[in-house]
Amino acid sequence: MAYKGYFIDLDGTIYQGKKSFPSGKRFIERLKAANKQFMFVTNNATRTPEQVQATLADGHDIHVDLDQIYTSAMATADYVAQLPNVHQVLVVGENGLHQALASKGLKIVTQGLADAVVVGLNRNLKYDDLMYATLAIQQGAKFIATNIDTNLPNEKGMIPGAGSVVASVQTSTQVDPIVIGKPYTPIMEGALERAGLTVNDVVMVGDNYNTDIKAGINLKMDTLLVYSGISTKEQITAAQIKPTHEVDSLDDWFIE
Repeated sequence: MAYKGYFIDLDGTIYQGKKSFPSGKRFIERLKAANKQFMFVTNNATRTPEQVQATLADGHDIHVDLDQIYTSAMATADYVAQLPNVHQVLVVGENGLHQALASKGLKIVTQGLADAVVVGLNRNLKYDDLMYATLAIQQGAKFIATNIDTNLPNEKGMIPGAGSVVASVQTSTQVDPIVIGKPYTPIMEGALERAGLTVNDVVMVGDNYNTDIKAGINLKMDTLLVYSGISTKEQITAAQIKPTHEVDSLDDWFIE
């Protein structure tokens, strides 16, 4: 089927940590040659778009524009900025999340009163981060999570994802967060708005059925699962709703 646009996951799909997937580079080159619109839609909220762009270029020889990158940090900032009466945000996360929220004119704090608490992956997490987030939510702050990925693929293996940090705050507050990243729809809706495309124009490409593919399914968008990362054929056999398309490698996908 001919799609106008492609939303593409990064970790486990185009590369795995510092490990390049040659098929990922070839896939992007084929999309460019076919003049297809594409955007990397990633749940990783730790890096700025500039850092993602540099990682792709320097680490994997894939060269894209900044407007072809949309992270869960950016999607979270888009979402929080449109909430009424939210001006001060307590953040548990890394530089990419801090910068995205600050770019919307929001005041960032790490303790004390806040209108909202935003939690993402923080690889320098301290107990105090969890404590202040818990206290702010108990005092009425909205609880928002960039994503709840259980694991993050990298060259070492499947390391703890943002979900492990979110779960700590969720346990201590007994409050369920509003989740922005895949498989939830806010990040997908934000990507469509930025791309100027509709659901029927786009296919969501990824390696993880529970995030990438379910994100497409939840928005009634076609999906393309590549068996290069998390999900296995055995898992998909048992899935009630199957991906629209499945390939062993992105080299196997024909771009119409």
